[in-house]
Amino acid sequence: QGQLVESGGGSVQTGGSLTLSCAISRDIYYGNACMAWFRQTPFKEREAVAAINNDGRSENYADPVQGRFTISQGNAKNTLYLQMNNLQVEDTGIYYCAAAQHFCMADWQITAWYNYWGQGTQVTVSL
Repeated sequence: QGQLVESGGGSVQTGGSLTLSCAISRDIYYGNACMAWFRQTPFKEREAVAAINNDGRSENYADPVQGRFTISQGNAKNTLYLQMNNLQVEDTGIYYCAAAQHFCMADWQITAWYNYWGQGTQVTVSL
């Protein structure tokens, strides 16, 4: 079955940058897929961050990260990236890579659409 493995998390100060990576197994990237990043803290439900079709088209961003984060996929389709700039304390959380077995839809932020999830990588932003 498909596997997603995140990496690149760490601790930064407000205003700093991080780039997260997600390694995607072939049985996911071989067909059409919506690739997404979610984040979660101990105090709230999992929150959608960004999504993109695995053909590299149709980028989607949640309002809090619009203009600061960029989602992309490598040409080989086996790696998903999330470039995070101007990080804020509110961006702190565990970031998860997720995949749905179809291209992204208008309701891409609903967690139930995603069949595969990574183990998460911690991002901590401090003053």
